[in-house]
Amino acid sequence: MRNLVIVALCAALGGCVSNNETIAFRTSNPNQQAMMRDGQPALVSRQKNSLVLVRPASRQLQANGRPVFVVGINNVGKQPTEFRVAQVEAVQHVGGSDFGMQIVTFEMLQQEERNRQVARAVLAGVAGAANAYGASQAGHGSYTTPSGRTGTFYSPTAAVIAQNNAAMQNEAMFAATVETGQRNMAALEQTVIKDNTLMPGEWYGGQLHIAPPTDQAGGQKSYTIVITIGQDRHVVAIAQGPAGA
Repeated sequence: MRNLVIVALCAALGGCVSNNETIAFRTSNPNQQAMMRDGQPALVSRQKNSLVLVRPASRQLQANGRPVFVVGINNVGKQPTEFRVAQVEAVQHVGGSDFGMQIVTFEMLQQEERNRQVARAVLAGVAGAANAYGASQAGHGSYTTPSGRTGTFYSPTAAVIAQNNAAMQNEAMFAATVETGQRNMAALEQTVIKDNTLMPGEWYGGQLHIAPPTDQAGGQKSYTIVITIGQDRHVVAIAQGPAGA
């Protein structure tokens, strides 16, 4: 009976095994400080001419999903300095070996969204065709008289109403599809980090998307992100593992 109660409780709570993971930062030199910001782990790294603040974009990560970090960069030097996404590196550490992790750039995310828009448009087209076909069949019906006689009829008024409703539904569906795509593109433009020249004293930042680290049988994953700002290299050591572990 006790086991049955545990099983039922797990089912009610959506399962006893969590698919979420959390992030922890490890300082790699005296110029770094791990801290909590608004309940989330963060790391500050200071080099000669730049300061970098890194934290997860969300409180928990989906297991086997892409880690996304918010990166803030401050030019504390006296000259303009360059940040280039192509110079950001990520490396996973497994045993005594290192494996590169792809940085997912703004252009890659933009193309993925275009692909999703095409898929949504195809689905909307299929749904629209189904609506139009259903409307084309409207107005047709059958009847049976009290004496048992059967027959068919056609109502032009019912057909016009159905076709007008289908047209409005299709128009709203297509408009929503376009609006969703535009909104997602705008969000990428606003949030994802890109190449940038930082003037003295200027802050710049955005989301950094990384390919998922290789699963370690559900255990903790260790990887490093290297963020280059001009001549400064900020090495950010990260441990990612099951929530509550």
